[in-house]
Amino acid sequence: MNNLQLYTLHLADNALIMGHRNSEWTGHGPILEQDIALSNIALDLIGQARNFYQYAALLDNSGATEDSLAYLRDAHEFRNCLLAEQPNGHWGKTILRQFFFSTYQFYFYEQLQHSKDETLAAIAAKALKEVTYHVRWSAEWVIRLGDGTEESHTRMQQAMDDLWKFTGELLTPAPYETALVNEGIAVDLTLLKPRWDEKVNAVLSEATLTDTTGNRQKAWMQTGGKEGRHTEHLGYILAEMQFLQRAYPGAEW
Repeated sequence: MNNLQLYTLHLADNALIMGHRNSEWTGHGPILEQDIALSNIALDLIGQARNFYQYAALLDNSGATEDSLAYLRDAHEFRNCLLAEQPNGHWGKTILRQFFFSTYQFYFYEQLQHSKDETLAAIAAKALKEVTYHVRWSAEWVIRLGDGTEESHTRMQQAMDDLWKFTGELLTPAPYETALVNEGIAVDLTLLKPRWDEKVNAVLSEATLTDTTGNRQKAWMQTGGKEGRHTEHLGYILAEMQFLQRAYPGAEW
């Protein structure tokens, strides 16, 4: 599998797994309006995933389809960041995870729309419009809960402590990313980090969420997802998400 295929699958897997996680809230949100809002974000992400999987299938000469790439690969073949597969936890933890991820996606798609690969550029340009809303919506909730009641603040602080170690991977390039940067296809993640840090720090500050790790900017980060090394959580996601297709191969409604 060449670098462009791996890169496209990485972007597809990121969107699919995050979208699936968010879909688990459908019908369980704290209020109907926000239940629908998060469900719509899940649909946006799965739509992005479909676009990337369709392109990945075109790049593949083995007869792969968007469905086979989503439903017939094992966990070690997925290239999503570890952050996307983390459990939802409470509402605030889900929101914080979405904020970290959406902020990354916003700056990422902003640059990817200028890629020399016209297909990736077109997908990014469309997705950027969706992600702009995702960032605004999640940031507002992080601030509301972080600077809310004593209980909501405590829960958000705990969520930040749990999730922060997975954020570094978002901006740490895998070998296939580095190779494609030199070709003008992939986004140079080192250029995104200062902007991501600035946005995230501003929102966390307004949310009154503090650094309990000693030095958040130098905290140890857990990586590996981009190269197929995942937490145990991904296996459970795939077992649920892929069951029907694997039990009844090729089944159609």
